[in-house]
Amino acid sequence: MPENTFSANNVSENQSEYIKLIAEIMEIRKRGEKPLAYVRTYGCQQNVADSEKIKGMLEKSGFDFVDAPDDADFILFNTCAVREHAEDRVFGNVGALKNLKRRHPQILIALCGCMTEQEHIADRMYRSFPFVNLIFGTHSLHHFPELLYNALVNSKRIVERGNDDKKVYEGYPLKRDGTFKGWLPIMYGCNNFCTYCIVPYVRGRERSREKDIVISEAKQMIENGYKDITLLGQNVNSYGKNLNGDVNFARLIKEIDLIDGDYWLRFMTSHPKDCSKELIDVISDSRHISRHLHLPFQSGSDRILKSMNRHYDRKKYLEIINYAKEKIDGLSLTSDIIVGFPGETYEDFKETLSLIKEVEFTSLYTFIFSPRVGTPAAEMDDPVSSEEKSKWFRELLDVQEEIAAKRCASMVGKTEKVLIEGETGKNNELNGRTSGNIIVELKAPKELIGTFQNVKITNARNWILKGEIVS
Repeated sequence: MPENTFSANNVSENQSEYIKLIAEIMEIRKRGEKPLAYVRTYGCQQNVADSEKIKGMLEKSGFDFVDAPDDADFILFNTCAVREHAEDRVFGNVGALKNLKRRHPQILIALCGCMTEQEHIADRMYRSFPFVNLIFGTHSLHHFPELLYNALVNSKRIVERGNDDKKVYEGYPLKRDGTFKGWLPIMYGCNNFCTYCIVPYVRGRERSREKDIVISEAKQMIENGYKDITLLGQNVNSYGKNLNGDVNFARLIKEIDLIDGDYWLRFMTSHPKDCSKELIDVISDSRHISRHLHLPFQSGSDRILKSMNRHYDRKKYLEIINYAKEKIDGLSLTSDIIVGFPGETYEDFKETLSLIKEVEFTSLYTFIFSPRVGTPAAEMDDPVSSEEKSKWFRELLDVQEEIAAKRCASMVGKTEKVLIEGETGKNNELNGRTSGNIIVELKAPKELIGTFQNVKITNARNWILKGEIVS
């Protein structure tokens, strides 16, 4: 039997007593009429989904939420370790809480997430921020109420990390950030160990949620009016490998697509080595799966891909891309790229440029290599200067901007189904998104936010479209 059998791993049941105790304590400790919490999330959508669980548990404990830390009784930063810039932001913003804690000593401050699963970072946090009461890692989320209770009643600071029991926990109360766009985690962890990536070390090995539980949660979200649902995992298309039965990601998403309703189904992130023709066929034949495939290739050079431990080459990547283009009408392709990986030469970089030109991506998420302590790439020779990498990066952006402008211009005059998402903050405009994940700006009443509308594309910029609603 797989390890993730859920009867013994129900968070709501196991933590309910601590939730009640927290509510009683906070009635005494609160500064205002009701205890208030401030939760700030850094990083990926999986972190956002984790924060929704944390806020769900806090809400059960009697908390309301505020958008700034000054009035909060409890402050939590959910951190990201993927890049150094994200870590620096966390250290700066946590340091800024020192004066607030001095003015209001009863405030409780907590740090969690991927940064705290790194021993050297957790130690630095503990030494640098003596006013932080609670530090816990990604593997401790299931008993957050217990940790919070202990931090409230004990004078000692609490640090807990590295206790991965390789289980999947269910029954989290959720406080979702949105009412029509939502995240649905289907698996956790990663087995790939790309040489530049810290994720397997801070998120643990792959473990999938049971198919029936995922489908049930998707159905509930659709019944509750969610229009845009994104299935989440560090590598979604390796879903099901630790489960019993004939289950994989393609079959899971096919079953969810059968649920009646007016919604789009998205997923991220996919690894090219596990992106199958079966999955492409499911997308092609589906009613609800978006015509958008995010498939990170990272480098166009086979030599660099091997050094990255990516388990595919340029030929394999282009085979699945070309098959997807052939099968899926109106397909929008996006990807991730690392510029300046250790040992990369300009000739390697030019292979990345040529792949970009061949595929013609809608948009790219591009990053200059950021070494992560504890990963093999951090120990590799890296002779190319930061200045030279920045030049390559600018060259890549120029190439992609030209491609994006051409692609967006080709959509002028077409009518697209668009989910209206919010206000742009300028000229009384709203913004929305197509099935292919392309942003559209338009003039429309705010009452249409959260609805699908047919929009005729009237103008195009590099990666943003302009449009008007048509009947």
